[in-house]
Amino acid sequence: MPYPKKLSPAFSGALRTFSFWVANGTLGYPLLEGIDYRSDLGEEPSMLEMAYAIFANVLELDEEGVPLNAKYAEYRAAQYIRQYCDPGYSVVPAFEEWEQELYGPPEREDRKPWPPGVRKA
Repeated sequence: MPYPKKLSPAFSGALRTFSFWVANGTLGYPLLEGIDYRSDLGEEPSMLEMAYAIFANVLELDEEGVPLNAKYAEYRAAQYIRQYCDPGYSVVPAFEEWEQELYGPPEREDRKPWPPGVRKA
């Protein structure tokens, strides 16, 4: 039986690092320096949803799954947050439709069974 495809360790590292910067307030430095976007996250979770969508949509991977443009993907996500928090900021270049595409969520039930003995929440 073939093994399921998994994301590469390099992609995992890029996603982890992006998440860390979002959480500690240093995403897109210096573009978001001085902008307390984290205070808006509780009231506007769609801002975070779109930032992650942009990061994922812009990120390109090579054949081994290694990110080729993680800093640019981060920058584009940071531009979205800056625009959201600072109405006077203009995104250049303007976002293309594909960058802001929100794809559907996964199925409500995993197709792969959980390990024996693990209780579903």
